[in-house]
Amino acid sequence: MIHLQLVTLTGIKLDADVTEVLLPTIDGQIGVLTDHMPLITVATDGIISVRHNAKDSDAQMDNYAAHGGVIEISNNVLRVLVDEADNGDEINENEAKKAYDLAQKMKAEAKDQLSLENAQKLIDRQSVRLKVAELHRHRRK
Repeated sequence: MIHLQLVTLTGIKLDADVTEVLLPTIDGQIGVLTDHMPLITVATDGIISVRHNAKDSDAQMDNYAAHGGVIEISNNVLRVLVDEADNGDEINENEAKKAYDLAQKMKAEAKDQLSLENAQKLIDRQSVRLKVAELHRHRRK
């Protein structure tokens, strides 16, 4: 088992012993299992997937839309410190879709590089949130 601490700017999201965690990093997605080598790396925007029990299928994993942060692995303790991490229960799919559409409009109307980059960040953020909401919706079926 691995002890996972998922911490956001607003507090602890998850503090539990788990079997496996998939994380988005600057070098691509990594999987963390028991006895993973020590590591400190940057978390990128993406989906954090958590398998609580070894027998759980991929469809039973908990998923979080995460944004920015740091990952530390040491002695079977995984600390993930991110700006935000929303699970499927916390994401209003309709609001996320509206925010995604608005960000697309902002990108199309961008007049300078900074506006374009900000719009793209919003698009990326809402894309991750929509994917987690979709995974959550399928999980409930």
